[in-house]
Amino acid sequence: MTAPQQTRAQQLIGDFAPKLVELTDDVLFGDIWEREELSPRDRSLVTVASLVTNSSTDQLRGHLARARANGLTEAELKEAIVHLAFYAGWPKAMSAITVAREVFAGP
Repeated sequence: MTAPQQTRAQQLIGDFAPKLVELTDDVLFGDIWEREELSPRDRSLVTVASLVTNSSTDQLRGHLARARANGLTEAELKEAIVHLAFYAGWPKAMSAITVAREVFAGP
């Protein structure tokens, strides 16, 4: 039995999983903190957004605290999280808002 012939798109993409892992590492958690053109607020917002979409509430707590330290307000973060709900889903967004409330209510 022969393997099915790949489409042109499959040939160009190749094995996408390693590329996706590298992209995620480099863009979301690697050089985002090294890009001088991004303010600490922007860096925090990008990191929080990626954690919300991945439902990483354990990591989200610390990054929301960092976002607060970098000048983002609770209202700004909640607005961003609500906008993400259309992409990440409402359950993930509501969980993130609950965590944000806890972080901003704390010391």
